[in-house]
Amino acid sequence: MKKKTRTYSSQVVDGVDRAPSRAMLRAVGFKDDDFQKPQIGIASTWSMVTPCNMHIHDLAKATEAATNLAGGKAVIFNTITISDGISMGTEGMKYSLVSREVIADSIETVTGCEGFDGLVTIGGCDKNMPACVMAMIRLNRPSIFVYGGTILPGCHNNKDLDVVSVFEAVGAHANKKITDAELYAIESCAIPGPGSCGGMYTANTMACAIEALGLSLPNSSAQAAISDAKKIDCANAAKAVLSLLENGIAPLNILTKKSFENAITVVTALGGSTNAVLHLLAIASTADIDLSIDDFTRIGANVPVLADLKPSGKYTMSKLVEIGGVTPLMKLLLEAGLLHGDCLTVTGKTLEENLANVAPYPVGQEVIKPLTDPIKKNSHLVICYGNLAPGGAVGKISGKEGLQFTGIARVYNSEETALTQILDGTIQKGDVIVIRYEGPKGGPGMREMLSPTSAVMGKGLGKDVALITDGRFSGGSHGFVIGHITPEAYEGGPIALLKDGDTITIDAEKREVNVHLSESELASRKLTWKKPEPLYTRGVLAKYAKLVSSASEGAVTDKNL
Repeated sequence: MKKKTRTYSSQVVDGVDRAPSRAMLRAVGFKDDDFQKPQIGIASTWSMVTPCNMHIHDLAKATEAATNLAGGKAVIFNTITISDGISMGTEGMKYSLVSREVIADSIETVTGCEGFDGLVTIGGCDKNMPACVMAMIRLNRPSIFVYGGTILPGCHNNKDLDVVSVFEAVGAHANKKITDAELYAIESCAIPGPGSCGGMYTANTMACAIEALGLSLPNSSAQAAISDAKKIDCANAAKAVLSLLENGIAPLNILTKKSFENAITVVTALGGSTNAVLHLLAIASTADIDLSIDDFTRIGANVPVLADLKPSGKYTMSKLVEIGGVTPLMKLLLEAGLLHGDCLTVTGKTLEENLANVAPYPVGQEVIKPLTDPIKKNSHLVICYGNLAPGGAVGKISGKEGLQFTGIARVYNSEETALTQILDGTIQKGDVIVIRYEGPKGGPGMREMLSPTSAVMGKGLGKDVALITDGRFSGGSHGFVIGHITPEAYEGGPIALLKDGDTITIDAEKREVNVHLSESELASRKLTWKKPEPLYTRGVLAKYAKLVSSASEGAVTDKNL
C-alpha cells in the first residue's frame, strides 16, 4: 500500500525510535510486514447486555479477516453499549442518551491514540449507531459504518412479535385483557435471538439514515443480523475502507447539507423514529453542517410516508429485507425527484450511481406503498411550536390518531409516577399526560417514554389520551405523542408551569402545542417557579447535565466548548 494510506500509523510504528511501539504490537499479533500496512481500527460495540449487539464480535472478526486479506492490518477494539429495552422505565434509562456521547468519545480516543489510518465501526443499537458516526466525523479519517442488522420476529398465535409487543402486553394485562399465562407466553417468545429491535424503531431508522447519508454500503441498513448478507456486508466494508484510503475520501468529503436532506427524506418515507431528529441534528452539529428542526418541516412537506412498518404499521423490518431492503425505496424516491443523486458515498460513487441497477420491489408486495397511494401524504414527524414549546418540539403523528387533540392536563414530575397512574386506571379518556423534568438537563439524560406510551396503547387508550414530555420517545412509541419540548422544565420552560386541570391543545395541522392560559398567567406562575436541585452532582450524569445542549440542538455535549 502507498505511504499516503499510512498517514497516522507511520507516526506510531516507523523508525528506530518507535521500536518500543512495535515490540508491544508484536505481542498482539503483528508480524514484520504488518508494520508497512495501513492500520484499520474495527470499532466493535459487542456486548452481552443486549441481543442487539450480542453477535457483533462475530461481525468484527469477519471484518478483521477481510481487511487483512485485502492488504490492511485490522485491529479490533471495543466500546460500551447499553440496552434501552432492558432499562426502559427505570432510573437506568437516564444513561441511554448519555451513552451516545461516551461511545463517540471512546472511539475517538482509541483511534486517535493508536494511530489507525482508517476505521470501520459496527453498531447495532439505538445510541451506539449515531455515536459511531459522530466519532467517524470527529476523526475525519477514511471510515465506514456497518449496521449489525435487524432481529427476526418472534411468533405467538401466528402473529409476529417484537419487544414493543411485550411492553404493550403489560398494558393489556393491567387492563385485564390478557392473563398471566398469556403475558408470560408473549415475554418468552418475542425476542428469539440476535439483532436490533424489529420494527422501524430507532435502530433500523438510524441504519437507514446513515446509509442515506452515504456512510454505509448499499442495503447495509436492511439485512438480518444473522445472515450471509450481513457477513458479505462486513467483507465489502473492509474492501471499501481500503479503497477510501487509496482515494483520500473521508466523512467530511461525503457529508453535505444535501446528504442530510436525503437522510431526512428516507426517514420520512419509512415512517421512522422521532429519535432521528435528535441524532441527525447531533451528527450535523459534529460535521459543522447547518441543520435545524425546521429542515424536517421543510423537507417533510413534500415527502410521503410509504412504509407500512411497525410501530404504527403492520410489518416488521424483516419483511422489508425480504422484498429487497431500502435501496428500491431510495431509487423510487430518486426517480420522483425527492433525493439528491449527486451526493458522494463510501462506495466512491454517487448515490445515483449506486442505485442505477437496483431492481424495483416485487409486484404485489404490501410493505412499501406506491407514491400514488401513500400512507400519509407528508411527514409523520411534526415539528411543533406554540406557547408550551417556544423552542420547538417533535411529534410523531401517523394520522391514525387524528390531527388535533384537546384535553385536561395530568401533570407528573417523573416517568415512574405517570406509568403507575396509567396502569392503575387513574388516566382516563380526554386526559393529556404531562411528563416533565425528563429533559437532557433535568432528567438528566432525556429518557424515552416507551413504558407509558405502550401502557396507554395496551390499555386501549391510544386514540383517547395524549402525552407530552420534555423527554423523548422510543422508536417503538405510537399514539398522540409530543416530545423534545424545549425549553425543558428544568430550564424553566412553560411545561414547568403546568398544573393539573389546565387545558392543552395539540394541533398537528397548525404544528402547535398550546396551553389555554394567558401570557400574564404564565408570567405569574413563572415568578413562583423554583429550579429544582440537580439529582446528580457527581459522575457521568452530572457532567452530561452540565454540558448538554437542548433537544432542539441535538442534545450534544460539545456545542459550546
